[in-house]
Amino acid sequence: MSEVQAPAAYVAPKARSLFEPHRIVLMLIFAGLIFCVAWFMRWDWLPRYQGRLLYGVGQTLLMLFSTAIVGFLFAVPLGLVQVTGPKPLALLARGFCTLIRGTPLLLQLWLLYYGLGSLFAQFPEIRSSFLWPYLRQAWPYGFTALMISFAAYEGEVMRGAFAGVPKGELEAGRAFGMGRFTLFRRIWLPRAIHRALPTLTGETVLQLKSTPLVATVTVVDVYAIISRVRQETFLTYEPLLLLALIYLCLTGMLVYAFRLLEKRIPTRGA
Repeated sequence: MSEVQAPAAYVAPKARSLFEPHRIVLMLIFAGLIFCVAWFMRWDWLPRYQGRLLYGVGQTLLMLFSTAIVGFLFAVPLGLVQVTGPKPLALLARGFCTLIRGTPLLLQLWLLYYGLGSLFAQFPEIRSSFLWPYLRQAWPYGFTALMISFAAYEGEVMRGAFAGVPKGELEAGRAFGMGRFTLFRRIWLPRAIHRALPTLTGETVLQLKSTPLVATVTVVDVYAIISRVRQETFLTYEPLLLLALIYLCLTGMLVYAFRLLEKRIPTRGA
C-alpha cells in the first residue's frame, strides 16, 4: 500500500520586476507628463499663496480627523445596538443609518447650515447665549454633517463586524468569568475593529474626499483656498492640478498609515 504524500509547502509567487517593458513605457509617459506640467504651465503664483495653502491643508486634515474620530465613537454604539438590541433602539439605529446613507451629503450639509442655522437665529435666547459666537459660524454645521455621515456608514460596517465575531470566543470569555463590559472591552470590540479595519481605511479616504463640500458653506479648507487662487489669478488648470496632487498625496499617506496599522495588529483569521 503506497504512502500518502504530504502536500507541498506553499511557495509565494515571485515578485514581478519593476523594469518590465510596459512598466518602463508607463513610467516614461508619466515622467513626460510631469515635465510638461512643470515646464509649460504657470507656477509663479505658488510662492505667494504658499502660506494660505498650508493653512488650508491643515484645516482639511483637522476636519477629516475630528469628524472621523467622533463619528467612529458614534458608529460603535450604532453598530452594537443593531446586534444586541433592544429592538426599538435597533430600529432607530437602522433607520438613522438608512436615512443618512440614502440622502446626499451635500443636501444634509445645506439643511444643517441654511435650515438649522437660520432657525437658531430666530430665537433671541440663543443669540444672547455663549453658544451664539460658535453657532453663527459655518464650521460647526460642516463638522456635524461630515461626522454623522461617517457615523452612519461606519455604523453599518461595525454592525457586520460585531455580528461576525465568532460566538465561541464570547462564550469562552464568559466561561472565564468576564462581565459584560469586560467581555466587550477585551474581546468583542477589539475583534470587531480587527474585522472592520480594512473597510475603515476606505471610509476614511472617502471622508477625505468629502471635505471639499464644506467650502460650499464658507468653511475655509484647501479647496476653498484653491478656488480663491483661481479667482485672483484667472488660472484654471494649474490650481486644479495642484489640488489633485494634494489630495493624492494625502490619500497615499492615509493608506500607508492604515497598512502599517494593519501589519501591527494581528487580523489573520478575524
